[in-house]
Amino acid sequence: MIDEVKSTKLPNGIAVLTEHMPGLRSVTAGIWVRRGSRHETPELNGMCHFIEHSVFKGTRNRSAREIAVETDRLGGNLDAYTTHEMTGFTTKVADHQLGQAIDLLADIVSHPRFEQEDLEREQKVILEEMKMVEDTPDELLGELFNAAYFPNHPLGRPIEGTPETVTSFDHKTTVGYHAREFSYSNFVVAAAGNVDHARLVELVGVAFDGCESGAGVRPQALDSGKPRPAAPIVIEQKGELEQAHLVLATPWPHALSDDRYAASLLASVIGGGTSSRLWQKIREERGLAYSVGAAGSAFSDVGVFNIYAGTSPEYLDQVLDVSLAELREVVRNNVSDEELRIAKDQAISCILLGLESSSARAGTLARQEIIHGRRISPDEVIEKIRCITVDELQEVARTYFKSETLALGVLGDLNGFKVDRSRLCI
Repeated sequence: MIDEVKSTKLPNGIAVLTEHMPGLRSVTAGIWVRRGSRHETPELNGMCHFIEHSVFKGTRNRSAREIAVETDRLGGNLDAYTTHEMTGFTTKVADHQLGQAIDLLADIVSHPRFEQEDLEREQKVILEEMKMVEDTPDELLGELFNAAYFPNHPLGRPIEGTPETVTSFDHKTTVGYHAREFSYSNFVVAAAGNVDHARLVELVGVAFDGCESGAGVRPQALDSGKPRPAAPIVIEQKGELEQAHLVLATPWPHALSDDRYAASLLASVIGGGTSSRLWQKIREERGLAYSVGAAGSAFSDVGVFNIYAGTSPEYLDQVLDVSLAELREVVRNNVSDEELRIAKDQAISCILLGLESSSARAGTLARQEIIHGRRISPDEVIEKIRCITVDELQEVARTYFKSETLALGVLGDLNGFKVDRSRLCI
């Protein structure tokens, strides 16, 4: 593959990255901030998500109405999101609109007004968002389980915060956090599509001229240290649900680990697609669940492997037993060569299909810069995937699938379902 990625670090600290995609007339551009919910104190839990919402309420140069109108004129694809480790603002536009798009994004991210009246309205919006989580069983289980799995750590707190914290975010508090953390040295500007690198560097220099640069530090310096996952058993009765929801979890390689490629393939074999072991044995052979699967989540310093299933309460024991049996199996015996080939083909196909999306490419540029500090080309990733052996998968399984680190979360109308630690054995 021809790698047309270029990068520039501006004197003010902003990283600018581009990937030219020949044949397109569009560009996906965005500003990513090296700040997410894990960089917040307990009292400020939810602040990055709150800022992500509130920047659209008006800036020094644009009213909320003007932002909305300009967004529609650009194509209406302006998006924003918050994760545990970053906050992103992106848009996809026709190539001749890139200058206008960068100006809009820079204004929103750097010059929000945060008027008290606007903040109070947005608090109500976010409280409604929290209620949506409470009404979505798998998301609710995720939040309850994370709190127990990462006790007393930001990764265990909800990204959107709590009603108590969010309703405390006034003008002074919000402006203060934004001034400290949404600074030049924490900005990554990335674009993919029909984009000229020198042109984007010029546009970013103009758009951010005159803003306070701030000090900014690497994300690891702001949170409360490396997470220490617990091994909880969380069983929550919620009688009005038709299904019971189950998550089985264990530590996993982090995003910088050399084992991350083998781990990803192992997760795929266990529960990553319709040919995976869990899908075949729980859904196809036994009909115990409609939704079942497994995947790993990799943060910069810790990873989590999750098996998830939604099933009828009377099937909970069977689903748990089958899941545990599959973990024991991959610890004791190598996966087959055919299973590994399927997992590799699936992973490589996903990478190649993602190359057709300017949004995926821009997002990948930004994430790699924030998490890895360097560009990792698709060719490099594909080559590492192709070299993985069945022995490496088993080594990951033996390292991370251990009885003492297994954690379980269950939510629903449980009909007296109980589990003790002795049952969670590998």
